[in-house]
Amino acid sequence: MASAITTLAEDAPTLSAANTGFMLICSALVMLMTPGLAFFYGGMVRVKSSLNMLMMSFISLGIVTILWVLYGFSLAFGTDSGSIIGWNSDYVGLSGIGITELWDGYTIPVYVFAVFQLMFAVITPALISGALADRVKFSAWALFTVLWVTVVYFPVAHWVWGAGGWLFELGVIDFAGGTAVHINAGAAALGVILVIGKRVGFKKDPMRPHSLPLVMLGAGLLWFGWFGFNAGSWLGNDDGVGAVMFVNTQVATAAAMLAWLGYEKLRHGSFTTLGAASGAVAGLVAITPAGGAVSPLGAIAVGAIAGLLCTMAVGLKYKFGYDDSLDVVGVHLVGGVVGSLLVGLFATGGVQSDVAGLFYGGGLEQLGKQAIGVFSVLAYSLVASALLAFLLDKTIGMRVTEDDEVSGIDQVEHAETAYDFSGAGGGSSSRSTAVPTPAAAASKKVDA
Repeated sequence: MASAITTLAEDAPTLSAANTGFMLICSALVMLMTPGLAFFYGGMVRVKSSLNMLMMSFISLGIVTILWVLYGFSLAFGTDSGSIIGWNSDYVGLSGIGITELWDGYTIPVYVFAVFQLMFAVITPALISGALADRVKFSAWALFTVLWVTVVYFPVAHWVWGAGGWLFELGVIDFAGGTAVHINAGAAALGVILVIGKRVGFKKDPMRPHSLPLVMLGAGLLWFGWFGFNAGSWLGNDDGVGAVMFVNTQVATAAAMLAWLGYEKLRHGSFTTLGAASGAVAGLVAITPAGGAVSPLGAIAVGAIAGLLCTMAVGLKYKFGYDDSLDVVGVHLVGGVVGSLLVGLFATGGVQSDVAGLFYGGGLEQLGKQAIGVFSVLAYSLVASALLAFLLDKTIGMRVTEDDEVSGIDQVEHAETAYDFSGAGGGSSSRSTAVPTPAAAASKKVDA
């Protein structure tokens, strides 16, 4: 975030209507990313799990919003305590903040900064949910979200972006969330799936996406919203840095999509829509930490490298036997690691700060700082998330029963189905009541 990089101006800033309006629009764009993620994930699962997948993202808008107002903003961005956590009683309930009170050193109100950061907090646990498709109780997921944002996200956000946070003080560059959002969520996903285990039929039954158009819609909404996610993280629009970040977001995403598709064609012989959507998201993830430090040519390199490495990484779950249902580890963890480390190579020293990477004469110092940020967040989130999942699994239970998983989690957990075909088809009553052949019934069962 810009708050971790930009120094305070000598003259006290005054409220800027332009920057305030810009940041409110960016906040709305980031909010749209969570429903976009719901469509992206919802289309990738089988039809019997699609509503549950939508709800696992959507519920974060409710839970995290309330927690952020009550204490999350204070923990993440309050006065530093020991470089680990923050606290400010004025931020509890957002009750002690004046309506024109400015975020320290900036021209936007504290309320605007708080709501922008809220949208980051909302989408991060939603990212985790894609790894857990088909098999987690909705009530357990909701409670996990409460615990996870409290124990993991709020402290990590303070480390990375809060004044006084230890990674902030170290000089780790994370423009918009490579460590705090994507590595954090990806490592958490890995920790949880190692505890709860595989889906029934993993590596045996076909588990194809039920709606690739929904996947593409979700990817498009994510791409659109990501401009607010990234360009807005400079917290203003006065010096051109946000504009560079906007351009780099587009460039890296395009490069990653093309790299992913090229690898698919060479390896498997086809350009797939799922590959296009996944490659785009991989590029968005990778440029998130790096886009304020690199040039557009550097953004092409970041995107292309991320696209290649992420498409290779998604297959590791079959090799190592962990069931990452929708490739959260392969895309968000790996993409976040790649983008964060490449700052140490491609930072030009001429955009958000004067810090230069190895290829621009800066040596290895920044790469070392980036590695500390990457692996500290990865380790903390992995271990803490696994412990939280273990605790819940041993108390209330994290998983639905095997029978419920096979029959469909949508009906069991939500008493609904995504599609109602009762009025479809038409024709005579004899056609509508005909008994399907055994082969047709078996085919339907497998595809569901």
